[in-house]
Amino acid sequence: MRALRLVILGRQGSGKGTQALRISETFGCIHISTGDMLRAAVAAGSELGRQAEEVMNAGGLVGDDIMNGIVAERLGADDIMANGVLLDGFPRTSDQADALERICADQGVAIDRAINLDVPVDVVRERMVARGREDDTPEAIDKRLALYEEQTAPLLDWFGARDLLTTVDGVGSEDDVFERISAVIGR
Repeated sequence: MRALRLVILGRQGSGKGTQALRISETFGCIHISTGDMLRAAVAAGSELGRQAEEVMNAGGLVGDDIMNGIVAERLGADDIMANGVLLDGFPRTSDQADALERICADQGVAIDRAINLDVPVDVVRERMVARGREDDTPEAIDKRLALYEEQTAPLLDWFGARDLLTTVDGVGSEDDVFERISAVIGR
Protein backbone atom coordinates (compact mmCIF):
# COMPACT_ATOMS: atom_id res chain seq x y z
CA MET A 1 0.00 0.00 0.00
CA ARG A 2 1.21 3.48 -0.89
CA ALA A 3 1.98 5.87 1.98
CA LEU A 4 -1.09 8.00 2.69
CA ARG A 5 -1.04 11.69 3.45
CA LEU A 6 -4.21 12.66 5.27
CA VAL A 7 -5.59 15.59 7.23
CA ILE A 8 -8.27 15.13 9.88
CA LEU A 9 -10.57 17.99 10.79
CA GLY A 10 -13.37 18.25 13.32
CA ARG A 11 -14.72 20.32 16.15
CA GLN A 12 -13.41 19.75 19.66
CA GLY A 13 -15.43 16.86 21.07
CA SER A 14 -16.01 15.29 17.65
CA GLY A 15 -13.98 12.19 18.49
CA LYS A 16 -11.16 13.26 16.20
CA GLY A 17 -8.38 12.15 18.55
CA THR A 18 -9.88 8.69 19.02
CA GLN A 19 -10.44 8.22 15.30
CA ALA A 20 -6.98 9.57 14.43
CA LEU A 21 -5.36 6.86 16.56
CA ARG A 22 -7.47 4.16 14.88
CA ILE A 23 -6.65 5.50 11.39
CA SER A 24 -2.94 5.53 12.23
CA GLU A 25 -3.00 1.97 13.59
CA THR A 26 -5.06 0.57 10.71
CA PHE A 27 -3.51 2.36 7.74
CA GLY A 28 0.07 2.66 9.03
CA CYS A 29 0.39 6.42 8.65
CA ILE A 30 2.01 8.37 11.46
CA HIS A 31 -0.39 10.50 13.52
CA ILE A 32 1.15 13.91 14.08
CA SER A 33 -0.49 16.73 16.00
CA THR A 34 0.68 20.32 15.97
CA GLY A 35 1.65 20.02 19.63
CA ASP A 36 3.69 16.86 18.94
CA MET A 37 5.60 18.62 16.17
CA LEU A 38 6.33 21.68 18.32
CA ARG A 39 7.51 19.61 21.29
CA ALA A 40 9.71 17.44 19.06
CA ALA A 41 11.30 20.47 17.37
CA VAL A 42 12.02 22.08 20.76
CA ALA A 43 13.44 18.82 22.14
CA ALA A 44 15.64 18.37 19.06
CA GLY A 45 17.05 21.86 19.56
CA SER A 46 16.74 22.75 15.89
CA GLU A 47 16.90 26.41 14.91
CA LEU A 48 13.13 26.47 14.34
CA GLY A 49 12.61 24.60 17.61
CA ARG A 50 14.61 27.23 19.49
CA GLN A 51 12.59 30.00 17.84
CA ALA A 52 9.32 28.26 18.73
CA GLU A 53 10.49 27.74 22.32
CA GLU A 54 11.27 31.46 22.70
CA VAL A 55 7.79 32.40 21.48
CA MET A 56 6.05 29.82 23.70
CA ASN A 57 8.12 30.77 26.77
CA ALA A 58 7.05 34.37 26.23
CA GLY A 59 3.42 33.20 26.23
CA GLY A 60 2.87 33.82 22.52
CA LEU A 61 1.45 31.72 19.73
CA VAL A 62 3.95 30.28 17.27
CA GLY A 63 3.52 32.12 13.97
CA ASP A 64 2.97 30.54 10.58
CA ASP A 65 6.55 31.19 9.45
CA ILE A 66 8.00 29.06 12.25
CA MET A 67 5.16 26.50 12.25
CA ASN A 68 5.35 25.97 8.49
CA GLY A 69 9.09 25.42 8.75
CA ILE A 70 8.63 22.86 11.54
CA VAL A 71 5.96 21.07 9.48
CA ALA A 72 8.24 21.01 6.43
CA GLU A 73 11.07 19.50 8.49
CA ARG A 74 8.80 16.86 10.04
CA LEU A 75 7.07 15.88 6.80
CA GLY A 76 10.45 15.41 5.13
CA ALA A 77 11.60 12.92 7.78
CA ASP A 78 12.28 9.34 6.67
CA ASP A 79 9.49 7.78 8.75
CA ILE A 80 6.85 10.08 7.22
CA MET A 81 8.21 9.67 3.69
CA ALA A 82 8.02 5.88 4.10
CA ASN A 83 4.77 5.49 6.06
CA GLY A 84 2.73 8.59 5.32
CA VAL A 85 1.09 10.95 7.78
CA LEU A 86 -2.19 11.87 9.40
CA LEU A 87 -2.06 15.56 10.28
CA ASP A 88 -4.17 16.64 13.24
CA GLY A 89 -4.32 20.36 14.03
CA PHE A 90 -2.45 21.48 10.92
CA PRO A 91 -3.42 23.25 8.80
CA ARG A 92 -5.67 25.50 10.87
CA THR A 93 -6.03 28.27 8.30
CA SER A 94 -6.13 28.65 4.52
CA ASP A 95 -2.67 30.24 4.62
CA GLN A 96 -1.31 27.16 6.40
CA ALA A 97 -3.07 24.95 3.84
CA ASP A 98 -1.33 26.89 1.05
CA ALA A 99 1.98 26.28 2.84
CA LEU A 100 1.18 22.57 3.24
CA GLU A 101 0.45 22.32 -0.48
CA ARG A 102 3.85 23.93 -1.27
CA ILE A 103 5.66 21.69 1.24
CA CYS A 104 4.15 18.56 -0.30
CA ALA A 105 4.92 19.74 -3.84
CA ASP A 106 8.55 20.40 -2.85
CA GLN A 107 8.73 16.81 -1.55
CA GLY A 108 7.07 15.37 -4.66
CA VAL A 109 3.96 14.19 -2.78
CA ALA A 110 0.40 15.42 -2.32
CA ILE A 111 -2.32 15.33 0.31
CA ASP A 112 -4.60 12.41 -0.51
CA ARG A 113 -7.64 13.42 1.49
CA ALA A 114 -8.94 15.75 4.20
CA ILE A 115 -11.55 14.06 6.37
CA ASN A 116 -13.96 16.34 8.19
CA LEU A 117 -15.54 14.56 11.14
CA ASP A 118 -18.93 16.25 11.29
CA VAL A 119 -20.71 16.28 14.64
CA PRO A 120 -23.44 18.86 15.36
CA VAL A 121 -22.53 21.66 17.75
CA ASP A 122 -25.11 20.62 20.37
CA VAL A 123 -23.68 17.08 20.43
CA VAL A 124 -20.03 18.18 20.81
CA ARG A 125 -21.08 20.68 23.48
CA GLU A 126 -22.77 17.82 25.44
CA ARG A 127 -19.70 15.60 24.99
CA MET A 128 -17.33 18.31 26.23
CA VAL A 129 -19.48 19.10 29.29
CA ALA A 130 -19.67 15.35 30.06
CA ARG A 131 -15.85 15.07 30.00
CA GLY A 132 -15.82 17.12 33.19
CA ARG A 133 -12.58 18.96 32.49
CA GLU A 134 -12.04 22.16 34.49
CA ASP A 135 -11.46 24.22 31.34
CA ASP A 136 -14.68 22.94 29.75
CA THR A 137 -16.92 25.67 31.14
CA PRO A 138 -19.92 26.59 28.96
CA GLU A 139 -18.29 29.93 28.12
CA ALA A 140 -14.94 28.36 27.20
CA ILE A 141 -16.64 25.69 25.10
CA ASP A 142 -18.67 28.31 23.21
CA LYS A 143 -15.54 30.39 22.61
CA ARG A 144 -13.55 27.39 21.29
CA LEU A 145 -16.43 26.29 19.04
CA ALA A 146 -16.87 29.82 17.65
CA LEU A 147 -13.13 30.06 16.93
CA TYR A 148 -13.21 26.68 15.19
CA GLU A 149 -16.11 27.80 12.97
CA GLU A 150 -14.33 31.05 12.15
CA GLN A 151 -11.05 29.39 11.22
CA THR A 152 -12.25 26.12 9.76
CA ALA A 153 -15.07 27.13 7.40
CA PRO A 154 -12.53 28.65 4.98
CA LEU A 155 -10.35 25.54 5.37
CA LEU A 156 -13.24 23.27 4.41
CA ASP A 157 -13.75 25.45 1.34
CA TRP A 158 -10.01 25.25 0.55
CA PHE A 159 -9.92 21.44 0.58
CA GLY A 160 -13.32 21.26 -1.13
CA ALA A 161 -12.15 23.47 -4.00
CA ARG A 162 -9.32 20.97 -4.62
CA ASP A 163 -11.70 18.00 -4.43
CA LEU A 164 -9.80 16.68 -1.40
CA LEU A 165 -12.53 17.00 1.25
CA THR A 166 -14.79 14.23 2.47
CA THR A 167 -17.19 14.93 5.30
CA VAL A 168 -17.96 11.90 7.46
CA ASP A 169 -20.88 11.68 9.88
CA GLY A 170 -19.19 11.58 13.29
CA VAL A 171 -22.31 10.63 15.27
CA GLY A 172 -22.61 7.02 16.41
CA SER A 173 -20.41 4.44 18.05
CA GLU A 174 -16.62 4.65 17.66
CA ASP A 175 -16.78 1.54 15.48
CA ASP A 176 -19.54 2.91 13.23
CA VAL A 177 -17.69 6.18 12.70
CA PHE A 178 -14.44 4.33 12.01
CA GLU A 179 -16.18 2.15 9.42
CA ARG A 180 -17.34 5.30 7.61
CA ILE A 181 -13.84 6.76 7.70
CA SER A 182 -12.26 3.50 6.52
CA ALA A 183 -14.64 3.39 3.56
CA VAL A 184 -13.46 6.88 2.55
CA ILE A 185 -9.76 6.08 2.94
CA GLY A 186 -10.12 2.72 1.19
CA ARG A 187 -11.50 4.32 -1.97
